[in-house]
Amino acid sequence: MDGHRVSTDAGCLLVGELDRSFGITERFARCFNDRRNPDLIEHDLLTLMRQRVYGLAAGYEDLNDHDFLRVDPLLAAACGQDDVFGEQRRREEDRGKGLAGKSTFNRVELGAGLQSDDRYKRIQADLEQIEDFFIEEFVRSVKKRSPLVILDIDTSCAPVHGEQEQRFFHGYYDQYCLQPLFMFCGGFPVVARLRSADSQHLEDTIRVVEKVVKRQRQKRRRIKILLRGDSGFCRVELMRWCEAHDVFYVFGLPGNAVLKRICRGVMRSAKALMEYNRNKGSTGERLFKELRYRARDWKPDRKRRVVCKAECTLEGENPRFVITNLPAKGYPMQELYEQTYCARGDMENRIKEQFLDLKAGRISTHYVRSNQLRMAFSAVAYLLMHHLRSRALKGTEMETATCGTIRQKLLKVGAVVKLSCRRLLVSLSAAYPFQDLWKLAASRILRFGFG
Repeated sequence: MDGHRVSTDAGCLLVGELDRSFGITERFARCFNDRRNPDLIEHDLLTLMRQRVYGLAAGYEDLNDHDFLRVDPLLAAACGQDDVFGEQRRREEDRGKGLAGKSTFNRVELGAGLQSDDRYKRIQADLEQIEDFFIEEFVRSVKKRSPLVILDIDTSCAPVHGEQEQRFFHGYYDQYCLQPLFMFCGGFPVVARLRSADSQHLEDTIRVVEKVVKRQRQKRRRIKILLRGDSGFCRVELMRWCEAHDVFYVFGLPGNAVLKRICRGVMRSAKALMEYNRNKGSTGERLFKELRYRARDWKPDRKRRVVCKAECTLEGENPRFVITNLPAKGYPMQELYEQTYCARGDMENRIKEQFLDLKAGRISTHYVRSNQLRMAFSAVAYLLMHHLRSRALKGTEMETATCGTIRQKLLKVGAVVKLSCRRLLVSLSAAYPFQDLWKLAASRILRFGFG
């Protein structure tokens, strides 16, 4: 085989330039303690972090993939390697491979969370610092004049397929799994924390929310913060904490016999309206009712504001309830439910991107700490893709595209690679259908500058 060197991942150059402009992986690498002898290594810590994260962005989820990716000159160039073809490697068997292989990354993952020195795991991730890293990136992204920050919080299911630590059978998902906690602000990832599925981890949830709120208030003391979540987060302890720390909240409230009895009248009205408008083509009608409610075990708390959506469709009655401390004056009941609360559903799309496009659920190592690091790598890859579409692709048809669509159209691009004595020449096909969009993204990224 004597053809030109061809790579299928030319879009990794965009990710690499964007990353260097914002310094994301550079700050992420500071969360690791590298105990290796610098005289004996060929791949520094930053290069390893970039290779793992860019590989996820390009769709390579397994460590085994890096035994093949290590020969890709464009990925090596994106990671900042000078010897992209690996011609200057020390060992003969490594010649022609510019990047690290699977064994190196396996040692990195198994070293996550270790506190003591280990002969074979000398790169050790500080998981607490990694959690702080994402919070700091979020705080950095909030604009100075933003009057309100909305934090969406939710959990998901990460199935396990072996005897991993903290595996537990979850009745709702009907499988053994771990249950990660996610927090987003719009499309920006704030928290990606892996937890067991044997409890709701209320204390840990409050700890995470408190850490995010405290750090945001340190930067902007008077900014308003709204916490949104489904009925799984409607716990009186969390509501008390929000009220004590001047944090607004809106949570789904599980229905019960008392609430349904209180809203029985408005539900009858919605049903009558549905019957009246059925001949006109109506498939559903909804009315709203506001009330003050306090569960028996919430005493001695005061009653809280609850909004009921009384909806009747062709399938039957569909009552829904939300509880909040937002004032009725600025947030009338229909607007509160339809615009404020229901908007949190977009977060589920962001979680799907993490799992489907960036393989956040690829938690196949035995240790929870190693799987937590894998989830962190996925979150960093998502963060880069978020910056790519929200900044470099702003105003284009790709601004709202998923990570998978961006990868397919902008990252998985074939290119011929040639190396001269002064530069690396990358030639994309003249028939590439999205070349104008690729050029636009590249030109914007280059204007971002470095720092």
